[in-house]
Amino acid sequence: MHRSTVVAIALSFGLAGEALAQATGTPSYNAPYRAFTRSEFGAVLSFPNYDAGTAVEGVYRFASGQFDVGLRGGLAFPDGPADTEFLVGVEGRYRVLTHSADFPLDGALIFGGGLQINNGTDFILPVGLSLGRRIQVENSQVSIVPYVQPTLFIVSADLGPFGRDTDARFGLGLGGDFRLSRAFDARLSIGVGDLDGIAIGAVWIH
Repeated sequence: MHRSTVVAIALSFGLAGEALAQATGTPSYNAPYRAFTRSEFGAVLSFPNYDAGTAVEGVYRFASGQFDVGLRGGLAFPDGPADTEFLVGVEGRYRVLTHSADFPLDGALIFGGGLQINNGTDFILPVGLSLGRRIQVENSQVSIVPYVQPTLFIVSADLGPFGRDTDARFGLGLGGDFRLSRAFDARLSIGVGDLDGIAIGAVWIH
């Protein structure tokens, strides 16, 4: 377990030049494990780069064996409603670490791909490692999962007649998932680095 822990952490930082934070380029990160048994759905409101407009996305995630798969889509308004981008993405999560006496955190590999579509199409390919641990509130259904997610992202931007510009960037997500009941999660994440900003989400769990 100790060896696999070291390898997984090294991998996440070694990859950290390959992706925009999350699949659609918004600062919405993931805890290291799923909150649901079968599926979840909800919405995310984000403020990429703090002053670069807003984005609104619908999200749906379902279990597939040891993986869970997330679909997301919505609209971004970098400079207000007159400037609209369409966002489409898919994310995968695969548990790779379980806490032990040697390492206190759980971990999951986060990966995916997405599109930002306006006058052209930008491609985003993120790879990251989410590390955190669930904290149960005593005598309550409420629990909290604080986590960090270093992420590498490859961004291929459409430059129109000038072709494409492909770049590797790094982001760090700091987040918390708040289980408020058996059926509802509130989520908050903050991005720093090449993709900064804040995202607030609400999901219903099945």
